[in-house]
Amino acid sequence: MATITFDTLKFSNRLKAAGVAPAQAEAEAEALAEVLEVNLEELVTKDDLHHELELLRREMREIEQRMVIKLGGLMVVAVGAVATLVKLL
Repeated sequence: MATITFDTLKFSNRLKAAGVAPAQAEAEAEALAEVLEVNLEELVTKDDLHHELELLRREMREIEQRMVIKLGGLMVVAVGAVATLVKLL
């Protein structure tokens, strides 16, 4: 999970300096800190993306192996069918 430092005191003081009532400034700072914390829980990190990419690569290799096996089986059947037709004709 990503971490971002949010200075609620500095934010509250900035609001107070701009003329916002102290109680309101403190409440807004706390609310904003809470929103940031909740939203950062769902933030995707570079490590998350690397992990997902590795999983996708592994899945692609497995799919490729299954396709090679199926294609090989189809080739064996096709060669067998052609050999049978050659003998019959």
